[in-house]
Amino acid sequence: MPAKQKSSAPPLADPDDAPEITESWVREADLYEGDRLVRRGRPPVATPKQPVTLRLDPQVLALWRASGKGWQTRAAALLAERAPK
Repeated sequence: MPAKQKSSAPPLADPDDAPEITESWVREADLYEGDRLVRRGRPPVATPKQPVTLRLDPQVLALWRASGKGWQTRAAALLAERAPK
């Protein structure tokens, strides 16, 4: 279920009462090029990683997970290093 959009503030009776533009307001503002909303976030990569299914012994998986955050990246690096040439 999509998150609720923030409701906008009611229109100001006096334009001089407009809030000050802050850095956080600018960071959170939507950016448009013409009528098109420009997407935020990380741009798409040329060669994205591919998900795979790999069956491992529970003990091996437990050891990798116990090695701490980033274990999947380290496992992928080791597989790349040991890949047949």
